[in-house]
Amino acid sequence: MTPATPAGLTRTEIDALSAGARRYGFHGTLKPPFRLAEGRTPEELDAAVARFAAGTAGVMIPRLSLARLDGFFALVPGARAPALDALADEVVKGFDDFRAPATAAEVARRDPDTLTPRQRELLTTWGYPYVLDEFRFHLTLTDRIREGQRAAVERTLGDWFAPLLGAAVPVDALTLFTEAEPGAPFALYAVHPLRPLRPAPAGTTENEGAR
Repeated sequence: MTPATPAGLTRTEIDALSAGARRYGFHGTLKPPFRLAEGRTPEELDAAVARFAAGTAGVMIPRLSLARLDGFFALVPGARAPALDALADEVVKGFDDFRAPATAAEVARRDPDTLTPRQRELLTTWGYPYVLDEFRFHLTLTDRIREGQRAAVERTLGDWFAPLLGAAVPVDALTLFTEAEPGAPFALYAVHPLRPLRPAPAGTTENEGAR
């Protein structure tokens, strides 16, 4: 089946704008990619994710919004999302025993000299600088777009996603991906549904409260 194409762009143009993003597939990262620790297996990790998902309620992405993030476009929460942030924190911490320590080359690839002290601390502790209090949930749509193209691409994406923008969208499953080798496309390994979303208490909204 031929993928649908937003008005104003050809399939070739879309592929060029999203070449890097398409390697990962359309998803929102909760725990960044990592190598398995010595002695750990994908089957063990998958079983742990299944157990966690079975006991964890889904959450909402409030007021889905289109945003520019460092030159690329993504869908992001349009309001504070403490439940989503808390889920990401649990996933980062709860599965870290499965993560092999970052190598010197992996640390260098994050260009630590450009990071804040807090981001360098997170990189050292968790293998990635943008987790916990530095986390920002996003659903990547494009690679970095040249300045002269950004306004046109933003209009096209805004029109394409208009029916969803401003809506609350559920996060109702955790998905495990594998990578055959560095730089290979991500491959779907397993999908584990989360428990049904808990209704918000009367008089509260998803964006209330502090992390």
